[in-house]
Amino acid sequence: MEGLALLPFAQSQFLLPLPKVAAIPSPHNSNTNDNNTNGFLSLRPHRRRGFRFRASLFSKAHGVHLPQHHQQQQQQVTVNPNSVSGDSIRQRFLHFYASRGHKLLPSASLVPDDPTVLLTIAGMLQFKPIFLGKVPRQVPCAATAQRCIRTNDINNVGLTARHHTFFEMLGNFSFGDYFKKQAILWAWELSTSEFGLPPDRLWVSVYKDDDEAFQLWSNEVGVPVERIKRLGEEDNFWTSGVTGPCGPCSEIYYDFHPERGYVDADLNDDTRFIEFYNLVFMQYNKKDDGSLEPLKQKNIDTGLGLERLARILQQVPNNYETDLIFPIIEKASKLANVSYGFADDQTKRNLKIIGDHMRAIVFLISDGVVPSNVGRGYVVRRLIRRVVRTGRLLGIKGDGRGDLEGAFSPIIAEKVVELSTQIDADVKNKAPRIFEELKREELRFVHTLERGEKLLEEKLSDALSNAERNGTVPCLAGEDVFLLYDTYGYPMEITKEVAEERGVSIDMDGFDIEMEKQRRQSQAAHNTVRLAIENGGNVAENVRDTEFIGYDRLHCKAMIESLMVNGNPAVQVSEGSNVEVLLNKTPFYAESGGQIGDHGFLYISEGDNQPKAVVEIIDVQKSLGNIFVHKGTVQKGVVEVGKEVEAAVDPKLRQRAKVHHTATHLLQAALKKVIGQETSQAGSLVAFDRLRFDFNFHRPLRDSELAEIELLINGWIEDATLLQNKVMPLADAKSAGAIAMFGEKYGEEVRVVEVPGVSMELCGGTHVNNTSEIRGFKIISEQGIASGIRRIEAVAGEAFIEYINARDFYLKQLCSTLKVKPEEVTTRIENLLEELRVVRNENSAVRAKAAIYKASGIASKALLVGNSKQYRVLVESFDDVDAESLKSAAEYLLETLTDPAAVILGSCPGEGKVSLVAAFSPGVVDQGIQAGKFIGQIAKLCGGGGGGRPNFAQAGGRKPENLSSALDKARSELMATLSEKGS
Repeated sequence: MEGLALLPFAQSQFLLPLPKVAAIPSPHNSNTNDNNTNGFLSLRPHRRRGFRFRASLFSKAHGVHLPQHHQQQQQQVTVNPNSVSGDSIRQRFLHFYASRGHKLLPSASLVPDDPTVLLTIAGMLQFKPIFLGKVPRQVPCAATAQRCIRTNDINNVGLTARHHTFFEMLGNFSFGDYFKKQAILWAWELSTSEFGLPPDRLWVSVYKDDDEAFQLWSNEVGVPVERIKRLGEEDNFWTSGVTGPCGPCSEIYYDFHPERGYVDADLNDDTRFIEFYNLVFMQYNKKDDGSLEPLKQKNIDTGLGLERLARILQQVPNNYETDLIFPIIEKASKLANVSYGFADDQTKRNLKIIGDHMRAIVFLISDGVVPSNVGRGYVVRRLIRRVVRTGRLLGIKGDGRGDLEGAFSPIIAEKVVELSTQIDADVKNKAPRIFEELKREELRFVHTLERGEKLLEEKLSDALSNAERNGTVPCLAGEDVFLLYDTYGYPMEITKEVAEERGVSIDMDGFDIEMEKQRRQSQAAHNTVRLAIENGGNVAENVRDTEFIGYDRLHCKAMIESLMVNGNPAVQVSEGSNVEVLLNKTPFYAESGGQIGDHGFLYISEGDNQPKAVVEIIDVQKSLGNIFVHKGTVQKGVVEVGKEVEAAVDPKLRQRAKVHHTATHLLQAALKKVIGQETSQAGSLVAFDRLRFDFNFHRPLRDSELAEIELLINGWIEDATLLQNKVMPLADAKSAGAIAMFGEKYGEEVRVVEVPGVSMELCGGTHVNNTSEIRGFKIISEQGIASGIRRIEAVAGEAFIEYINARDFYLKQLCSTLKVKPEEVTTRIENLLEELRVVRNENSAVRAKAAIYKASGIASKALLVGNSKQYRVLVESFDDVDAESLKSAAEYLLETLTDPAAVILGSCPGEGKVSLVAAFSPGVVDQGIQAGKFIGQIAKLCGGGGGGRPNFAQAGGRKPENLSSALDKARSELMATLSEKGS
């Protein structure tokens, strides 16, 4: 084992014991007293030399005898950390199972090809179709190191020793190959022989009724029965959902305190045990009635937590202090100018949050997730905001390096990228885009935090005012604290601190209730992997994969393997019915890679080449692996299972799809040339009438950039370049520089489509033979669809000609209407718009004068309120006056009535519309009555809202029928408040 010359693993021992040494100061604990080492070998990160091991009574604790020549002297040994580094553990796990016949497969993306989950939350997710029997196994067994994201326990990050949002799950999987006995034996061998964990420190759990597993652990492995715990269904029976594959599981735990003995040992005691290896024995199918039936193919699904095993082997107090995360924490500590080793618990927790979340953020963005307010984008946005506000709590200002206008998260991300090489080598290539996304999101959120500060000030003022009015103790409502925390990202700790400075308490019970609501919602959404067996399972057993011959041919003879109507199998289907047809082979392309399915016809002949039956195909989808489902309508006759058909693709529509698909490849190549190589695809659509391409970019494209992109693409079209299509191993394709399509999954052999000198992509779609077939390319729109995601829609080929012809037709009509030449259209329209603007301004002025004239007639209706000081109050309805004229009237009345005065006006300027305006003089505002807040409450009575400045505000609504009562409410509240102030 490389890197173990000084500290070899041998004969199932944990680590070769080292002699008793003097205490070594730890950066994690300022106490240098070595009396609390409990006699085990410990490892601590060392500033310059990697990891330093410290041994004291380890040999006694584990019954290991030191060689005589090691007992003659005490010495400090610094060893190569690679022996038990996180990267080494990962490699050794994979090597262990590879040497036992397992196929090593790469980690799947964090963005799963599965609509039932938001993110990849488990190592088994990429094998879900195999476990369901939807696709045949490609290998009998496999091993992976899977990147995972889970956010349901986000509030425990940094609080416990083991909770994370990002983690790696090492797993070995059997697809009907080996089962329970072999899985258990290998798990034990890996733990004790490969990683040297002392057997007497390992405990095992089994499902309460799984006697087979209990006997295997006890008799075959030799684990004492005192260290085998039978647990219930909640702990040790895995289910995929209400129905579907399920089975008992068994877990291996490491015991940090064996001196506590066997009596009353609780495996859920985090202070003593950590579960690091879970074995799921997938042997049953749970039916609708809850009964269990044995699966035909029994499977193994395991998960070993890399961070947890690293904690055990590196002998650190928690997962965060392993070499997988601690270097990130050190980076954050430096920016915050704090020492982790001397920090209090809260500071350590904040540093752990940053260390954990930054890993999740970097890998999510690398896998194509960009911050937004929905779905996966919201997950990464929430994590970034949590990092930013946590950094502020630690005292990081700006970028932490003196630039107060800068961002610190990209600087910490540099360390994450540096550590990512063995996890996903592609992260380094995407680093510039990751850093840019982080910087932009952090700086945007800083402004959000500043808005939160303003809102907090308003809420505190309201709390103090209400307390003074009601004679109560000022308290900030829990809902308001949560609003600041969740919507504005304002830390609860800062809210509490600022509130206490103002003499205001906060309703923590109310805040906890809102947090619990959010937690339940979060846990309910996409945190389990569903493996329900669907109706299609029966069809999959009887239908083979469809042979696709459509790259070279647009028609062929085929056999009808199966028919489906409304999702149910059918033997024959008659005229007029919608049907799904499964053929043994087909020229029809099934929707994938963004390209829609082919259209065409299926013909059943009856002599003299006369069609006996005709099915019009309007869509083709892939299902149950590689089975093509032809969806259409029986236009004539009856179709039956087992009949031969002539399958014919519509050649004109296929050509349109081919043109748009190749044009999409050229578009991606042009984008990389014009706006930068770091941009990448985030989605696509290849249709008959247009193409759509989504890509990562932080701003709208300039007109000059769009023109340059079009020029490049049309130049490549004019070059008339022959395309090259090759099938090669995936690794070779990536080495050659082929670009993978977003969201696609690839096998070991891939198809590479190359436009020599321009583009090379992994693609299973249909393409033109020569770029000249595209004929022309035109961008018809460019827009943002989410934060950091842009979308281009374009046309090419026949659709390009149609687009140009349509625009030419519209331009000719416009020229005829305006009676100008094409080159004069713009000038003529600008002149018309200017004329319209002048007329509208004149009209507005007239309406404003009319409103003011009306206002002059009602100024005398103002009511006097108060005794020692009299306020003038005027609340009136102005019928159908528009909002701008209503504003002019209010300003006139306020000036006419003189200070102190309050004016509220309302109108119904159109059907289903309400306009409101509030104008308060300084004498009214000084009494704590603000126009913005006041009119906002009145507007709610009319089904709307609004606000503005303390002295002037406007609002609107959608319920004109409530205007009269709303104005009465405004009048009575103003008079009551001002009467009290003026008494």
